[in-house]
Amino acid sequence: MDYLNLAEEIIQGKRLKTREEGQLLLDALTEKEQKQLRAGADKIREALCGDKVDLCSIISGRKGGCSEDCKFCAQSGTSCSGIGNYGFLPDDVFMEDCEKHYKKGVDRYSIVTAGRNLSDRDLDDAVRVFHKMHEKYPDIGLCASHGLESQEAFDRLKAAGVDMVHCNIETSRRYFPQVCSTHTFEDKLETIKRAQKAGLKICCGGIIGMGESWQDRLDMALTIAEIGAKSVPLNVLIPIKGTPFGDLPLMSREDILKTVAIFRYINPEAQIRIAAGRYRFPDGGTELFRSGANATITGDMLTTTGNNIQEDRTMLKEMGFEIHEVPEVREESSHAFE
Repeated sequence: MDYLNLAEEIIQGKRLKTREEGQLLLDALTEKEQKQLRAGADKIREALCGDKVDLCSIISGRKGGCSEDCKFCAQSGTSCSGIGNYGFLPDDVFMEDCEKHYKKGVDRYSIVTAGRNLSDRDLDDAVRVFHKMHEKYPDIGLCASHGLESQEAFDRLKAAGVDMVHCNIETSRRYFPQVCSTHTFEDKLETIKRAQKAGLKICCGGIIGMGESWQDRLDMALTIAEIGAKSVPLNVLIPIKGTPFGDLPLMSREDILKTVAIFRYINPEAQIRIAAGRYRFPDGGTELFRSGANATITGDMLTTTGNNIQEDRTMLKEMGFEIHEVPEVREESSHAFE
């Protein structure tokens, strides 16, 4: 298979929509084939997305004690990770953290909370602080990651200035029951539909290295393409002791790169966002950004350590990518949000 020719066909408008078409990507087995696959993915990225890299930073707005039993997660109430927990953070913590990241030139700022969804009180708090951040830092994109929220909740978040909702499907429909039993794959899809109905863009990806097959990874990429996600975060499982997946072997770097490339071929115009696990690459992940990736989470992750923002900015500039310049901070608005 000539993957550079396939890349050119995708640039010209071809889309891989079926398992049979996607199988061509899985067939890249030799070192030479995988090198060409990655080069083709980078070619697609450059042609359809340009050289801009989108930087996102996250804060754990409510931590631990989650009712869900996701086997990868240290924040699940069923894990024995000893990670600790706290309730929804006060406004000033979010505002100070958002300002810090805004001044460092990140494109997006996301509040992520543990739990199935937000309580009524926490939703009120989230809506209020998102509005404050949107008023003071209108140029930064705001993302909400609060689980299986209602239509009303998404409508309120949209009105508060949130423009994107994060809801990972985690893996394929087939493999999902091996990952979580307290909610379903369909619960995820219905949540995403509600967010889209509210006019919100979708950030939807998953985790690789949880024992799933290559076919599962392909199916996840195809489902995300059907959803129409604008941002596709790819997490590489970091096995955490005390979780059911805590003893799984690490995924090889070669398989990580191949997966990133496959997601670019199937989601050619999306932001393929490298999330947890980038530290596995000794140089900060330059190979990932030459294999189709054009976005990343920078700074600390939720339960693991991420990459330093300034180091990321330096690395990406040296690679020839464009990144968001640091903007001026406006004075805080005096308008109250009702």
